[in-house]
Amino acid sequence: MRCVRLLIVDDQPLVRSGLRATFEGVRDLSVVGEAANGVEAIRQVRALRPDVVLMDINMPRMGGLEATREIFTAHGGPPAAGGGAVTRVLILTMYDQDENLYEALRAGASGFVLKDTPTEQLVGAVRTVAAGEALLSPSVTRRLIEEFARRPVLSASAVPELIGLTDREVDVFRLLVRGYRNEDMARMLLLGESTVKSHVQHLYQKLGVRDRVQVVIYAYERGLIQPGQGWDSLDQTIVSTGKGRREFMSSAGDRADGAA
Repeated sequence: MRCVRLLIVDDQPLVRSGLRATFEGVRDLSVVGEAANGVEAIRQVRALRPDVVLMDINMPRMGGLEATREIFTAHGGPPAAGGGAVTRVLILTMYDQDENLYEALRAGASGFVLKDTPTEQLVGAVRTVAAGEALLSPSVTRRLIEEFARRPVLSASAVPELIGLTDREVDVFRLLVRGYRNEDMARMLLLGESTVKSHVQHLYQKLGVRDRVQVVIYAYERGLIQPGQGWDSLDQTIVSTGKGRREFMSSAGDRADGAA
């Protein structure tokens, strides 16, 4: 089993030592370093190339948001052909109502974990993020949706990237934003799961995002999903951008029903 390399970033020495002790007995996790602020975190990421950074938000010199943005840009951006090591950021927070949660997602964080999270869940969170998945608790998800609802909706004309997608990539986009897993999309689109995974990766590259959470953020910020109007707004917007050449949801449902 591959060992996940972990960097702990918090301005409180007791918090850092407590987190280190939490992970010491976990065979597939290794704490490779610590940092007391964002400046140190960026330096440590550059030197150690950890898989996951546990990042506090409020720290002196440089806070977690700015550090996350720098790390994401340099080491954790959208997957590129040829790949390379990717460092993902898991935000440490005292409260799931932290007003900075939305901005942290925009900065590139892969998820959030409370500082008082039970050990088993904390270890699971690190493993989840290291595997390339996003991690949001239900309460954080609700908070995120509320934040989106307060922000202005952009028109479909502000989405030139969507026009560059193939019809199949639009199919995958619609299902992915709705929260469907790869196996679900494969069943609905009558494709192999590996083919769906390939479409998802191409979608990430074309939209300039890294994971499913950022795809949802992309859709909300560009008005493809409008709070309070349901998922129909996504289909209407895609049609208006010229990507409505094929009937999708009803026909996909019919195909899936017929294949069952």
